[in-house]
Amino acid sequence: MRSSLPRSAAVAAVVATALATGLLAGTADAADTAASADAASAGSVRIHDIQGATRTSPLVGKQVADVEGIVTGVRTYGSRGFWMQDPDADDNDATSEGIFVFTSSAPTVAVGDAVKVSGLVGEYVPGGLNSGNQSMTQISKPTVTVLSSGNQLPEAVRITEYSVPGEYAPAGDPAAGGSINGLTLEPGRYALDFYESLEGMNVGIGTSRVVGATDPYAELWVTVKGWENPTRRGGALYGSYDAQNTGRLMVQQLAPLAQQPFPVANVGDKLTGTTEGPLDFNQFGGYTLTARTLGTVVSKELQREKTKPQAEGELAVATYNVENLDPSDPQEKFDALAKAVVENLASPDIVALEEIQDNTGAKNDGIVSADQTLTKFTEAVKAAGGPAYQWRSVDPENNKDGGEPGGNIRQVFLFNPERVSFTDRDAGNATTPTGVLQDGGKAALSHSPGRIDPANAAWGDSRKPLAGEFVFRGRTVFVIANHFSSKGGDEGLTSHHQPPARPSETKRLQQAQAVNGFVKDILATQKNANVVVLGDINDFDFSNTTKALTDGGALYPAIQSLPKSERYSYVYQGNSQVLDQILTSPAIKKFTYDSVHVNAEFADQNSDHDPQVLRFRP
Repeated sequence: MRSSLPRSAAVAAVVATALATGLLAGTADAADTAASADAASAGSVRIHDIQGATRTSPLVGKQVADVEGIVTGVRTYGSRGFWMQDPDADDNDATSEGIFVFTSSAPTVAVGDAVKVSGLVGEYVPGGLNSGNQSMTQISKPTVTVLSSGNQLPEAVRITEYSVPGEYAPAGDPAAGGSINGLTLEPGRYALDFYESLEGMNVGIGTSRVVGATDPYAELWVTVKGWENPTRRGGALYGSYDAQNTGRLMVQQLAPLAQQPFPVANVGDKLTGTTEGPLDFNQFGGYTLTARTLGTVVSKELQREKTKPQAEGELAVATYNVENLDPSDPQEKFDALAKAVVENLASPDIVALEEIQDNTGAKNDGIVSADQTLTKFTEAVKAAGGPAYQWRSVDPENNKDGGEPGGNIRQVFLFNPERVSFTDRDAGNATTPTGVLQDGGKAALSHSPGRIDPANAAWGDSRKPLAGEFVFRGRTVFVIANHFSSKGGDEGLTSHHQPPARPSETKRLQQAQAVNGFVKDILATQKNANVVVLGDINDFDFSNTTKALTDGGALYPAIQSLPKSERYSYVYQGNSQVLDQILTSPAIKKFTYDSVHVNAEFADQNSDHDPQVLRFRP
């Protein structure tokens, strides 16, 4: 297991299975036997010979003997082993002088030891051979001899805004399926090549801006490029597939948390002083500075945003992913989410909620009703001083809408009956499709609330859109709440395929086309209909998914009305990006929009998504 801290028991089980099935290249018995025959003679192979000038070792699968180095870091938990580095570098910037020695059990060496290591060269792929992740060159099944102790460590290579190139990665080799593994590293040209050329080496950063808050797994993200695509609040904006923010780096620490608590940081804070340690590769974030010495966090005192209240004649519509909310969650989570609705979102007239779980949460017992979840949440809103929201939804079929097994997540409309009314029209069940009717020359839904085309294969094992018909000050507004398929299965930005494979986009594209078609049906019946499409779209505002939603001018992504530095609702691997959206039909010409930053930038999150609010006069 190469991640320093397992994400969950499930992840730990996956990693354990991966190890058992031999993800370490060259560890099979036959390979061991063959490699032993051509073991390198003692002292003839150095670390840079093992690393080579490409991502994979020219000596993979071979035994090496008496490889010398100074121990620069020891990991006694998770993937146990140590890093060592040759203090006498060669003159090739593409070859790393450091390497990880995988010991399996707790290593007996200490930082500063001079050692000789004999063992098997392998390429380990964090996350598994099919993850798309780059591999880590390492020595396994080692025999370790300590020559001396207390030696000075090789000077840390400084990673700075000047040393990291602006281009992210070379294009993959078409003959190798788009992989960059076989390409000679160009560390002066590409950021991924620069980091790879330092794999396993002692590196350091100076004062850097935090662009990804401390997470539950004791990790945070910084950027060494303070000027690179900054958001208004201190993050790093992910504004296109070509803007990868090359200065980003994940930071962990070598010491177990029991020995040294990890600092708590929010986006925009500073990690000051010097942070040094070996450069690792982590399956959850790519290149990672595993800190032997860690700088100090200086807080920017980031505050949660509050949107302005809607005017008397304005309708406020919001979307909020509440992250698998169910009655077993602590009351504190309900209270915090409710407080955000009341105080930070100013009690919108209509709130589309995503990830409302059924009454028994993740317990896989066939229950699909969520009335207890919604009662607990709406009561918390009232206790926070908010309106007495009513709700409408359609219960899903058991385990047919994806998400956490047994949880039966779904979208739900909350609405304030003092400000807006819901038009109930023959509500169907999970398999009943709603359609568009003409009623008195205007568009109407055949089922309200109703689900859009639930039998469409695009919605297989995914949430079906929820459509509802509302009336505000005598004007009808159609609202469609969505939670598109996740990005699960996509390769990370640091994949050995460049550009990375993004297979999940295919399904979201189909889902967007289905919603776009339904909106066009409404507009064909009533050209000036007020339609709001919103929710967790799970894709960027510049993505093909968004382009499909807006096809033919049916919808406009309202987040694009904001300055670029404010266009984000989610922070992932130090990139501030758009996942949650509200889109409007052409009749909604004037509006104000707010991405209300209350979660994504903070270590103490109540959800991992920021809610969105749209205000307009129908």
